Amino acid sequence: MLTKSEKLKNYLKSLKKIVVAFSAGVDSTFLLKVSHDILGDNVIAVTAKSCIFPERELNESVEFCKREGIKQIIITTDELNIEGFANNPPNRCYLCKKALFEKIIEIARLNNIENIAEGSNVDDENDYRPGARALEELNIKSPLKYAGLTKEEIRNLSKRYGLASYNKSSFACLASRFVYGEKITSEKLAMVDKAEKFLYGLGFRQYRVRIHNLLARIEVISDEFEKIMQNKKQITDEFKSCGFTYVTMDLQGYRTGSMNEVLK
Repeated sequence: MLTKSEKLKNYLKSLKKIVVAFSAGVDSTFLLKVSHDILGDNVIAVTAKSCIFPERELNESVEFCKREGIKQIIITTDELNIEGFANNPPNRCYLCKKALFEKIIEIARLNNIENIAEGSNVDDENDYRPGARALEELNIKSPLKYAGLTKEEIRNLSKRYGLASYNKSSFACLASRFVYGEKITSEKLAMVDKAEKFLYGLGFRQYRVRIHNLLARIEVISDEFEKIMQNKKQITDEFKSCGFTYVTMDLQGYRTGSMNEVLK
């Protein structure tokens, strides 16, 4: 019986040539590394330069591709101009994914590549993911999910491959920090980005700054609750300088998809 890793490699071999949507996160980094090991120059990474992703993620993607000798194409996206996106409806992720992957499809076509892959894993099925419908409609491949890999397994395999991303914090686009129905603006995206950069600089491992109008709701893992209290004045002052009026800590702690808890 094939291992999940073997199943992944065999599947990638069957694709022959692929474009990988590469965000520099744990999943897409592992997928790109294995794809390049298997298919060599028949792999192209496409990364979006966007207002909803921090610049450090883009820089990390560029450094990784240069180090690994992988061809990378960077596209500029403006999600705030996607019809309906800025209003932040529950299907916001669908609107974004569809617009992004339509651009990637065009790049693949220009490079005579039929298959496009992205880094979803089986754990992603446990949360509300409207973007998955866009991937299905556009026939985007999800090799990690096909192989049955979980996030933990991907981290373990990444460590075995010597990838520094194996213990990287989970990340999602900055738009996921907004409560549904609250208008997404470039100014508020910048507020969230600056606030999260500050927590990153303090050494927090896993965090989110959720925005509710001018209230910041900080999510960190329970082991770091005390660290929030130890730095509460510093954090409060910095967040207020970012433009927040109120600064709070969520007693439930960090969890993915907390904004989806209001959905039925």
